[in-house]
Amino acid sequence: MTLHLIKLCVGVDSVTQLRDSIESRLQDRRRRGVPVEQIHVTRMMPKRSDEILQGGSLYWVIKGAVQARQKILELRALSDTDGLKRCGIVLEPVLHPVRPVARKAFQGWRYLDAESAPADLSQHIDDDVPPELMAQLVSLGLV
Repeated sequence: MTLHLIKLCVGVDSVTQLRDSIESRLQDRRRRGVPVEQIHVTRMMPKRSDEILQGGSLYWVIKGAVQARQKILELRALSDTDGLKRCGIVLEPVLHPVRPVARKAFQGWRYLDAESAPADLSQHIDDDVPPELMAQLVSLGLV
């Protein structure tokens, strides 16, 4: 069974800003001649990695609502300069907007089972629609 992760996207105000940040980091990696991949480093390695690697995604909470997801390609064991173990979440650098769902702040990442994961939005939705307005559109069945 597929399992997902959910994480706060700190310092980002919109899906568009997150998309721009990802592209900027990928361009920087190209310029430096290092492998062009998106890796989000976090402190803990998920114990349920086998389930996550069966098609799981990382769902991003932006401004108090789950708003986008990225497919998880790999969970890589890393260590920082002090030798502390870390987890590198290797992500497909494509953002998929999802139906916004309110989510309170939390630290680190959390597991998100497939049944609780928000559905993808169609590609014709503007990424910059404020979360409150998008929630209203969803509740009215317009999106």
